[in-house]
Amino acid sequence: MKPYRMLVTGSRDWDDVPGIGAALEEALRVAGPRPLLVVHGDCPSGADWHADHYARWLRGKGRKVDVEQHPAQGHPTQDFGPWPGAGPRRNAFMVSLGADLCLAFIGPCTSPRCRRTEPHPSHGASGCADLAEAAGIPTRRITA
Repeated sequence: MKPYRMLVTGSRDWDDVPGIGAALEEALRVAGPRPLLVVHGDCPSGADWHADHYARWLRGKGRKVDVEQHPAQGHPTQDFGPWPGAGPRRNAFMVSLGADLCLAFIGPCTSPRCRRTEPHPSHGASGCADLAEAAGIPTRRITA
Protein backbone atom coordinates (compact mmCIF):
# COMPACT_ATOMS: atom_id res chain seq x y z
CA MET A 1 0.00 0.00 0.00
CA LYS A 2 1.39 3.39 -1.02
CA PRO A 3 2.28 5.44 2.07
CA TYR A 4 0.79 8.83 2.89
CA ARG A 5 3.82 11.10 2.35
CA MET A 6 3.98 14.01 4.74
CA LEU A 7 6.80 16.48 4.12
CA VAL A 8 7.86 18.28 7.30
CA THR A 9 9.86 21.48 7.11
CA GLY A 10 10.51 23.86 9.93
CA SER A 11 12.67 26.23 11.84
CA ARG A 12 15.83 24.93 13.48
CA ASP A 13 14.73 26.25 16.86
CA TRP A 14 11.10 25.08 16.70
CA ASP A 15 10.21 23.58 20.07
CA ASP A 16 6.43 23.07 20.04
CA VAL A 17 6.56 19.30 20.44
CA PRO A 18 2.83 18.97 21.30
CA GLY A 19 1.99 20.85 18.10
CA ILE A 20 4.17 18.57 15.99
CA GLY A 21 2.72 15.53 17.74
CA ALA A 22 -0.83 16.69 17.10
CA ALA A 23 -0.03 17.29 13.43
CA LEU A 24 1.42 13.79 13.04
CA GLU A 25 -1.54 12.24 14.85
CA GLU A 26 -3.92 14.11 12.52
CA ALA A 27 -1.94 12.94 9.48
CA LEU A 28 -2.28 9.36 10.70
CA ARG A 29 -6.03 9.85 10.94
CA VAL A 30 -6.23 11.33 7.43
CA ALA A 31 -3.99 8.57 6.02
CA GLY A 32 -6.56 6.00 7.07
CA PRO A 33 -5.24 2.49 6.42
CA ARG A 34 -2.18 3.79 4.56
CA PRO A 35 1.09 3.94 6.47
CA LEU A 36 2.40 7.43 7.26
CA LEU A 37 5.82 8.37 5.87
CA VAL A 38 7.33 11.43 7.55
CA VAL A 39 9.82 13.06 5.16
CA HIS A 40 12.18 15.70 6.53
CA GLY A 41 15.53 17.40 6.04
CA ASP A 42 17.26 15.72 8.98
CA CYS A 43 18.23 18.88 10.84
CA PRO A 44 19.61 17.83 14.24
CA SER A 45 17.35 20.33 16.03
CA GLY A 46 13.98 21.99 15.73
CA ALA A 47 11.00 20.78 13.73
CA ASP A 48 12.84 18.04 11.80
CA TRP A 49 14.31 16.53 14.95
CA HIS A 50 11.03 16.63 16.87
CA ALA A 51 9.01 15.20 13.96
CA ASP A 52 11.55 12.40 13.51
CA HIS A 53 11.50 11.44 17.19
CA TYR A 54 7.73 11.69 17.50
CA ALA A 55 7.27 9.53 14.40
CA ARG A 56 9.65 6.91 15.81
CA TRP A 57 7.81 7.04 19.13
CA LEU A 58 4.51 6.43 17.31
CA ARG A 59 6.08 3.49 15.46
CA GLY A 60 7.23 2.09 18.80
CA LYS A 61 3.59 2.25 19.91
CA GLY A 62 2.64 0.01 16.98
CA ARG A 63 1.44 2.73 14.59
CA LYS A 64 2.20 2.45 10.86
CA VAL A 65 4.78 5.23 10.65
CA ASP A 66 8.16 5.42 8.98
CA VAL A 67 10.72 8.18 8.48
CA GLU A 68 12.60 9.31 5.37
CA GLN A 69 15.55 11.61 6.13
CA HIS A 70 17.22 13.90 3.60
CA PRO A 71 20.30 15.55 5.11
CA ALA A 72 21.68 18.51 3.18
CA GLN A 73 25.21 17.20 3.70
CA GLY A 74 26.10 13.51 3.47
CA HIS A 75 22.89 12.46 1.70
CA PRO A 76 23.13 8.82 0.58
CA THR A 77 22.15 9.48 -3.07
CA GLN A 78 22.47 13.22 -3.77
CA ASP A 79 25.16 15.89 -3.67
CA PHE A 80 23.52 19.20 -2.78
CA GLY A 81 26.82 21.07 -2.88
CA PRO A 82 28.32 23.38 -0.28
CA TRP A 83 26.58 25.56 2.28
CA PRO A 84 24.66 27.79 2.32
CA GLY A 85 22.99 26.66 -0.92
CA ALA A 86 22.79 22.98 0.07
CA GLY A 87 19.69 23.50 2.22
CA PRO A 88 17.53 25.07 -0.50
CA ARG A 89 18.71 22.50 -3.08
CA ARG A 90 17.87 19.68 -0.66
CA ASN A 91 14.43 21.23 -0.02
CA ALA A 92 13.76 21.38 -3.76
CA PHE A 93 14.76 17.72 -4.04
CA MET A 94 12.40 16.68 -1.24
CA VAL A 95 9.54 18.59 -2.89
CA SER A 96 10.34 16.99 -6.26
CA LEU A 97 9.70 13.57 -4.70
CA GLY A 98 6.09 14.60 -4.08
CA ALA A 99 3.96 14.51 -0.96
CA ASP A 100 0.33 14.27 0.05
CA LEU A 101 0.83 17.10 2.54
CA CYS A 102 3.50 19.58 3.59
CA LEU A 103 3.57 20.80 7.17
CA ALA A 104 5.71 23.91 7.63
CA PHE A 105 6.53 24.90 11.21
CA ILE A 106 7.76 28.44 10.67
CA GLY A 107 9.29 30.56 13.38
CA PRO A 108 11.02 33.92 13.09
CA CYS A 109 14.35 34.19 11.29
CA THR A 110 17.25 33.85 13.71
CA SER A 111 20.04 33.48 11.14
CA PRO A 112 23.18 35.43 12.02
CA ARG A 113 23.87 35.67 8.25
CA CYS A 114 20.58 37.44 7.52
CA ARG A 115 20.92 41.15 6.79
CA ARG A 116 17.24 42.01 7.05
CA THR A 117 16.47 44.15 10.07
CA GLU A 118 12.67 43.81 10.24
CA PRO A 119 11.07 40.70 11.78
CA HIS A 120 10.41 38.02 9.15
CA PRO A 121 9.91 34.25 8.97
CA SER A 122 12.61 31.62 8.77
CA HIS A 123 14.06 31.49 5.25
CA GLY A 124 14.52 27.71 4.89
CA ALA A 125 11.10 26.63 6.14
CA SER A 126 9.31 29.41 4.26
CA GLY A 127 11.21 28.63 1.06
CA CYS A 128 10.43 24.93 1.29
CA ALA A 129 6.73 25.70 1.92
CA ASP A 130 6.72 28.04 -1.10
CA LEU A 131 8.21 25.28 -3.28
CA ALA A 132 5.66 22.75 -2.03
CA GLU A 133 2.77 25.12 -2.78
CA ALA A 134 4.15 25.85 -6.25
CA ALA A 135 4.33 22.08 -6.87
CA GLY A 136 0.66 21.70 -5.95
CA ILE A 137 1.30 19.98 -2.62
CA PRO A 138 -1.31 20.97 -0.03
CA THR A 139 0.69 22.99 2.49
CA ARG A 140 -0.20 23.98 6.04
CA ARG A 141 1.92 26.72 7.61
CA ILE A 142 2.07 26.72 11.39
CA THR A 143 3.70 29.86 12.74
CA ALA A 144 5.22 30.69 16.09
